[in-house]
Amino acid sequence: MSQSPHRRFNPLNAEWVLVSPQRTQRPWQGQVEQIAQPVPVAYDPRCYLCPGNSRAGGLKNPDYSSTFVFENDFAALRMDSPTDTFNREDLLISSGERGTCRVVCFSPNHSLTLARMDVPSIHKVVDVWTQQYVELSAVDFIRHVQIFENRGEMMGASNPHPHGQIWATESLPNEAVKEESAQIAYYQKNGRCLLCDYLALEMKDGERMVCENESFAVLVPFWAVWPFETMIVMKRHTGALDEFTDVERRALAEILKRITTRYDNLFETPFPNSMGFHQRPGQLPHHHFHAHFFPPLLRSATVKKFMVGYELLAGPQRDITAEDAAARLHALSEKHYAD
Repeated sequence: MSQSPHRRFNPLNAEWVLVSPQRTQRPWQGQVEQIAQPVPVAYDPRCYLCPGNSRAGGLKNPDYSSTFVFENDFAALRMDSPTDTFNREDLLISSGERGTCRVVCFSPNHSLTLARMDVPSIHKVVDVWTQQYVELSAVDFIRHVQIFENRGEMMGASNPHPHGQIWATESLPNEAVKEESAQIAYYQKNGRCLLCDYLALEMKDGERMVCENESFAVLVPFWAVWPFETMIVMKRHTGALDEFTDVERRALAEILKRITTRYDNLFETPFPNSMGFHQRPGQLPHHHFHAHFFPPLLRSATVKKFMVGYELLAGPQRDITAEDAAARLHALSEKHYAD
């Protein structure tokens, strides 16, 4: 692939990304992050997610021994929100949005991350995600269930305890709309699934592949924006977690552990990132289950990519090519650096 400036097209959202490989040689005199290595403690009496501790408003966590789910005490959405709409000359437009936000604690052990958990424990988390997806999708007005994790202070995580979130919304959010539109258009044009075809092409080429198991492949997308962005794609054409077999849920747990371990090993630090699943909204044949990892670290544990200037005003841009990022991730050990 060209080492000169070029653009790459993302067929999942119909947007372009500018790739500038020659910029990897520029000296860095910008902001350097202070990365604090956390002191591992299994229980923190000040943590509002640890078992038995109090949360906001006096609510107390049970002494849970595996996973724990609760309604977010500071939810961005409410099930009873009014559904009023407002439109002034098609310029000032708003509408009420119903939904809910839940927190999923992955483990009672405050010191863990997905990378440090064992596969059976992550399997239990996948099972909880599946149960939550089924329950929330059954609500008559819910159209989208977004399962995600923000890991690390750099990504805005307010607590280091291993946990993720689930936001269920009445409307399809922006990224879901883009991906649905692109996948529908591809299906209507070709009669096939976009991600099925894309994965077959990536597995044939091999140069952007990171790792795989019997059910999932991890790759750096050809159109990746973030420096070490990856995507987990299911090999079988499946739209959502509720279609997985137990074997496939375990395979998802295993592949999550493997890629998060590689991320930690990349710069030998607990690697910040945002991760989330994109699943079908409703019964749609064209949608293919996949997960995105968006990590901000650029060239070391202390140098972060910022979305500013050109990215905010014009469009996304990256320096490291997808092929270079994949090669670095692929070469890493799957034994955690701290073990």
